[in-house]
Amino acid sequence: MSFDLILFGGTGDLVWRKIMPALFQAFRHGSLPAGGRIVGVARDDLSDDQYRALIKSRFDNVELAKRPSDEEFARFAALLGYLRMDLSNPSDYGRLAARLAERPADVVVMYVATAPGLFTVVCEQIAAAGLNGPQTRVVLEKPLGHDLASNRAINKTVRGVLKEEQIFRIDHYLGKPSVQNLFALRFGNALFEPLWRRETIANIQITIAEDLGVEKRGAFYDSTGALRDMVQNHALQLLCAIGMEPPINSHADAIRDEKLKVLRSLKPWTPETLSQHVVRGQYAAGNIDGEAVPAYRDEKGVNPASMTETFVALRTEIANWRWAGVPFYIRTGKRLAGREAHIEVNFRPAPHAIFKSPLANASVANRLVINLQPQDGLELHLLAQADQRTSSRNTQSLAPVQLDLDFDKRFGSERVGAYERLLLDVIDGRLNLFVRSDEQEEAWRWVEPILDAWSSDAAGPRPYAAGTWGPSASSAMIARDGYCWSEEC
Repeated sequence: MSFDLILFGGTGDLVWRKIMPALFQAFRHGSLPAGGRIVGVARDDLSDDQYRALIKSRFDNVELAKRPSDEEFARFAALLGYLRMDLSNPSDYGRLAARLAERPADVVVMYVATAPGLFTVVCEQIAAAGLNGPQTRVVLEKPLGHDLASNRAINKTVRGVLKEEQIFRIDHYLGKPSVQNLFALRFGNALFEPLWRRETIANIQITIAEDLGVEKRGAFYDSTGALRDMVQNHALQLLCAIGMEPPINSHADAIRDEKLKVLRSLKPWTPETLSQHVVRGQYAAGNIDGEAVPAYRDEKGVNPASMTETFVALRTEIANWRWAGVPFYIRTGKRLAGREAHIEVNFRPAPHAIFKSPLANASVANRLVINLQPQDGLELHLLAQADQRTSSRNTQSLAPVQLDLDFDKRFGSERVGAYERLLLDVIDGRLNLFVRSDEQEEAWRWVEPILDAWSSDAAGPRPYAAGTWGPSASSAMIARDGYCWSEEC
């Protein structure tokens, strides 16, 4: 199957840091379809050879195992081309159409890796140039809008020139192998599904923590914040994967229908729950790995009086028969004590204790941890009998034990990275791991009351020292229910 992949924003950070390495890995693994052509599009005045040289130099910043040898890159570079375009100039799309007409392809993928403000312009001009035929698929990166109204406006424009099945709204978390294994754990095995409900689960925690700051993205992040950057998309998609009902099959719409039901079942916000169940923070100066790091407001590109949150913790519930009364906790932030992402499913303790346990909180051992990054695997924490011989008799007691499955060690080089998987899915036309417009709008609808409350809150985000786990109010929020974050238990 021949394909053309057009990368709008072809010299940008996302392309060289994520997309090109993913395409090269697919090429190296032999999974990239033959007869492909990859064309970078940007305003820079470059020839094809200059673009290839630029991409090759960028591979020096990619982790060693994913760097091509000179011979490998020479073969990969034969797929690469470049076209200078001003995306706001309609006449330049005619030049793109002429380039594509040089060799008609079975599939044309337009990957819009640009500033969000250009999404509608690009889609409208693609259509005006007659490039929105049935063989065309358009990939839209996040953030898709700044709030519910802007998201609806983008979706309305895009749906006006493309069919829904041609639109691939990407969320790279859905392409992670660990998230794929979350679906496999739930719907490919009979072990946990009977326990996946309110009668046996006490609470579920989702943590997405970064130890990095905003790096070179200060101006972008200051207009976005942690709620829009991480909660509205990544965290809510993980919550849907945990909370959804089994779909009738593995088709894209069957899966997305069930995720939509979860989003519609999230308890709506009230003034009381907004004040008690949502915590926002902003990192102050601190230490990461023994090195001093600046406060968020001192980062390049950030307003010195910024009220943008770099941390969010919240509590919610899914108001349906399966999950009624089970709290779901989400927290995410920058400059935290570590880089990790995981989901903790905390089961209820045994209803009647007949063994002695050294743990003050037995539910700490009754839990399943789904590690997303940097480790990728499952941990099952249990209590097992430990015979402790005393001077007079054997005393039966329980001790914590752990079963640990490391997927990277088990599958090794067979693993497929998130962007590699998602790019191959776009070329093949598989929508399972992409977000439908009604899902996205429902997620914006749910977070918008939080944004509205913050806009009128003069107090602003709570400060927390870089290198910690966020404001103490986050711990107080979960403690009101009698629970604690994993590092505190």
